[in-house]
Amino acid sequence: MAEARAPLAPPAAAPSRTADAQAFRDLLSRHRAFAQAADPIAVHGRLVRVAGLVLEATGLRLPVGSVCLVEQAAHGERQSIEAEVVGFGDDRLYLMPTGLVHGLSPGARVSPMSLPVRAPALNAPSHPWRRSTDRMRHLPVGHGLLGRVIDARGEPLDKGGPLADVRHEPIQRRPISAMERDPVRTPLDTGIRAINTMLTVGRGQRLGLFAGAGVGKSVLMGMMARYTEAEVIVVGLIGERGREVKEFIEDILGEDGLARSVVVAAPADSPPLLRMQGAAYATAIAEHFRDEGRQVLLLMDSLTRYAMAAREVALAIGEPPATKGYPPSVFAKLPQLVERTGNGDRGGGSITAFYTVLAEGDDQSDPIADAARSFLDGHIVLSRALAESGHYPAIDIEQSISRVMHNVTDARHLLLARRVKALWSRYQRSRDLISVGAYVAGSDPETDQALALFPRIAAMLQQEMHEQCTLAQARDALEAVLGLSGDR
Repeated sequence: MAEARAPLAPPAAAPSRTADAQAFRDLLSRHRAFAQAADPIAVHGRLVRVAGLVLEATGLRLPVGSVCLVEQAAHGERQSIEAEVVGFGDDRLYLMPTGLVHGLSPGARVSPMSLPVRAPALNAPSHPWRRSTDRMRHLPVGHGLLGRVIDARGEPLDKGGPLADVRHEPIQRRPISAMERDPVRTPLDTGIRAINTMLTVGRGQRLGLFAGAGVGKSVLMGMMARYTEAEVIVVGLIGERGREVKEFIEDILGEDGLARSVVVAAPADSPPLLRMQGAAYATAIAEHFRDEGRQVLLLMDSLTRYAMAAREVALAIGEPPATKGYPPSVFAKLPQLVERTGNGDRGGGSITAFYTVLAEGDDQSDPIADAARSFLDGHIVLSRALAESGHYPAIDIEQSISRVMHNVTDARHLLLARRVKALWSRYQRSRDLISVGAYVAGSDPETDQALALFPRIAAMLQQEMHEQCTLAQARDALEAVLGLSGDR
């Protein structure tokens, strides 16, 4: 009698074929959505008016934020400039150019620019095109930007050749929900003793650096770029002098700082739209690295120049001014830009951001400065009086504050910092009496202690440009000032 044979097992390749079939069906579905998103009809408009910074075009229906190409044939050559839709009225679109408008004439062709999108590929992630921001301007991001200097269009400004290992993504990215963000709980070592001791920064914090002209703001940013404990550094130079861009990179940032940095430069001679785009682009690059789980430091110089560029755009399209010449939309754009930074999901990456705010004439009540204080997680004020006395970095610890310091330091550190701040403040209030000899020693024990410890406090808060101070060293220096080195 023949033995009963066991039933045959299914072939091993069957699950694989099922998975491949499912992947192929997903690919077909993505191709179908990709084809439906495309506009099959090429529509062109015409340029009808140029008034200052604004171009007016008819014959097009495009959303705000779309990118157009204005083409003009002259002397056998075709001139073209990019422009972005910033508003509309009746049947006209208001465009803001990103280049010079010399040579344009009435009737120039205005065409919507196609986005550099890639068709879906098998077993490869594809960008979702569900929101209007996904269809706005796309610029290169990725690891190929490290060590490079680029402009607001994503084009290299250095001599490093074309960009490699990058991909195009929208510069207006989807914000992270406030309930999904990881809270600020981890201290960040900035390498600057005055900040580590008195204004301890948390990973994912957003701070403002308030300063007038010539008080050491750029040098302080360079020290942060070199010494801060971060994997990637993104520097946005918005509206600064063209000469200062090269000096900041070569003299302040240095080769070591540039190696892990991406520098986005939009100098003061750039059109206002490019200056705004440079700030959004630098933020998008930082968001890209944060989404990869990296710890990112964003240095933007300056938030005031961004606000000025937004004011130029808003006034050009007819928005009425409200506060010291700033239209209301400017104060809406500032928090939209800043809120894109911060921590990501729990256990993911983070963006610690420092925004410089120019106090015009050292006036801390400037409308942009007031607005920045309201939505930033702290502010560091640089004092001109300290800078003129040779105290660098010229950080005024009385006017500066870190709103998350109590969450990232222990109770002892917080107590010591408050004690040093109180002694510094007491000396400053009694300085006039001391300088004229009107104060008699022994009349006030608190003032006597402030007078005795002020030289040590001032020495602790000062730091050379090429000197680094870690968090542990800063803590030791803080205890040494108060004579508590051996009391742990």
